[in-house]
Amino acid sequence: MQQNKEVIHHGAGEGVTGSCHEFFMSPERSVLIDCGMFQGPDAFGAGGGAGAGAGAGGGAGQDINFSLDAVQALVLTHCHIDHVGRLPALLAAGFRGPIYCTPGTAALLALVLEDAMKVANYSAAFATTVLKRVQAQLHATPLDVWVEGGADPGPDQGADPGLHPFRMRLRNAGHIMGSAYVEFESLNERDSNGRPRRVVFSGDLGCKGTPLLPDPTPLEYADYLILESTYGDRLHESRASRRFRLKAVIEKAFVDRGAVLIPAFSIGRTQELLYEIEDLIHEDPKWRKMTVILDSPLASAYTKQYRRLKALWDEEARQRLADDRHPLNFERLHVVESHHEHQQIVELLEARGEPAIVIAASGMCSGGRIVNYLKALIGDERTDVVFVGYQAVSTPGRQIQEYGPRGGYVVLDHQRYPIRAQIHTLGGYSAHADQRELLEFLHTTVAPVGNVRLVHGEANAKAALATAIRNANLITGTVM
Repeated sequence: MQQNKEVIHHGAGEGVTGSCHEFFMSPERSVLIDCGMFQGPDAFGAGGGAGAGAGAGGGAGQDINFSLDAVQALVLTHCHIDHVGRLPALLAAGFRGPIYCTPGTAALLALVLEDAMKVANYSAAFATTVLKRVQAQLHATPLDVWVEGGADPGPDQGADPGLHPFRMRLRNAGHIMGSAYVEFESLNERDSNGRPRRVVFSGDLGCKGTPLLPDPTPLEYADYLILESTYGDRLHESRASRRFRLKAVIEKAFVDRGAVLIPAFSIGRTQELLYEIEDLIHEDPKWRKMTVILDSPLASAYTKQYRRLKALWDEEARQRLADDRHPLNFERLHVVESHHEHQQIVELLEARGEPAIVIAASGMCSGGRIVNYLKALIGDERTDVVFVGYQAVSTPGRQIQEYGPRGGYVVLDHQRYPIRAQIHTLGGYSAHADQRELLEFLHTTVAPVGNVRLVHGEANAKAALATAIRNANLITGTVM
């Protein structure tokens, strides 16, 4: 993979998970942007071995296999596991610098890390130590406020010698609650127009019009932009279209008394779905007997935090609260509290064919409680499986997407299950910007972008986005 001397990619340079980028502010000083867990096929090529963190029980391929000698600080763009999941291994490797993120990310981070450490099989004692260290090193930084870098901390200026010779700002990315893109502005260098030189990391950019979240803040300018490209080769359907199709699926379930299974990522997508389902139930009284089952302990915990963070909601969502509606805690929402209750509900749906909407993790069907629902119900023609997010290559979710419409099968826990359920993909629910929105992000408000490096995408998505950027003449330099 081609590397820029200023930025080295330790994950998501040639894949879609494991985001970790090292920005060199000088030859001896660097900052990490994200430190995520590898998932799916990315994990197999991540480089295993007994690296840092392995002694605490960390899984091979999730270790820190690069030098931390220059690393002064860590910036977290948001708290999806593929952006923060290697933080425990980073601490085990000796990192003790400041960890910057937005207050929204800070509120959700402990929940994500606890889950990440379970996935990576860290010991309970190590997990407790990690959470204490993270709390001590965490710097919750408001959006749109520059954190000044300096050789020495200035009195009451918020200066941090770890950022010298740059300053840093977080801006709303609209991806999930608390998500941000990161701007680094040089204190010493100017571009050809006399502006401070800026290096920008997009993190994951969200879609415009996403429920609960304000739209991403427009980009002012960037001399060098590291840009995600997850959906660089496609366009999402509109919010109105996806809502219409979701309504049609629910209508079918109501009529034929089947279950709607929605594999959803615990943070972001689940809350967005609840918001839209509440609206559909609110407008059609006949559906008010339809049970909506949230069966994911992690998603339930995140949803509670989302409710506590309502000050960060967008204007539309706050208006619903003012109208005495509760889009994340409505009457027909049933939250599953225990594994025993989960088993009972699966058996009930399989035996009696109760109409219900089930939202459960994991989003790619690679684990979690959704697997038990699929085993029980994917062979039933009354069942509808609705995908609302990206399905990585080789995951069960991708298998169901590809082979379900052909009457194929999916392998779950080493066993084949024939697919007779109806399979739907609602692309408009993606938390990632599509090609059009990525191009719109490049329509800067102050000056054109200079050079672009595409990350966090499969090869075809990167190639398509690179071509679109060149054809649109949106940058003054090169796209790689």
